Amino acid sequence: MNHGIRFAFGTLTVLPARVTRWDRGTARAGMLWAPLAGLVVGLAAAGAGTALLLLGAGPLLAAVASVAVPALLTRGLHLDGLADTADGLGSGKPAGDALRIMKQSDIGPFGVITLVLVLFAQVAALFQLYGDGWRYGAAGAVLAGAVARLALTLASRTAVPAARPEGLGAVVAGTVPGGAALAVAGLVLVACASAGGAVSGPWGAVRHALAALAALGAAELLLRRCVRRLDGVTGDVFGAVAETATVTALVTLTLG
Repeated sequence: MNHGIRFAFGTLTVLPARVTRWDRGTARAGMLWAPLAGLVVGLAAAGAGTALLLLGAGPLLAAVASVAVPALLTRGLHLDGLADTADGLGSGKPAGDALRIMKQSDIGPFGVITLVLVLFAQVAALFQLYGDGWRYGAAGAVLAGAVARLALTLASRTAVPAARPEGLGAVVAGTVPGGAALAVAGLVLVACASAGGAVSGPWGAVRHALAALAALGAAELLLRRCVRRLDGVTGDVFGAVAETATVTALVTLTLG
């Protein structure tokens, strides 16, 4: 468990967690603990947004802070993965060529457009949530952080192959048994519903559970698209999956 937690925090955040083992078993444990890393990132994002809101900065700056903190705590790797995946999928080229495009250091037009739209959507959703009160914005930031990393747990299940033989994607791809991934998903969904209920009663529990399910559904659709298009997953795909889950969860929370 100790090595798994270190792997989760050491690979998914910039928080000080020295990874001492780098093998498939440790990767499996790390991806099972990924939602815990997401919870910590979400709490940090919620703390920053709430602090600004309570200091009188307003919901817009609170929303910006809650989007900026996860980017800082992940070195922007998930956003970079989202942009690279958008460029690869948008190129319309065969899998090998698309993977080469994704590996390049620059960002193409598809990546730029996707980044701008996703970040705007995240800020807009959190702006609305913080506008309803700090509890709603904070709960949204925490849920988004945890569910985004839960999507990585599910993306690491044994049925999903790696597209390349090297890189972080190859280390974690196919490591998590399907039953274990579903068990972790069930625990996180119950936690999301409980948090939503604490914030706004029974309807809040339903709304947060639906937001988490919608996020996982959107992430799964992207994952399947990438597997079909790229013959597997890469580290960039994992980043894109996490950001897709994040924005879907936040947007869903604003509905209704």
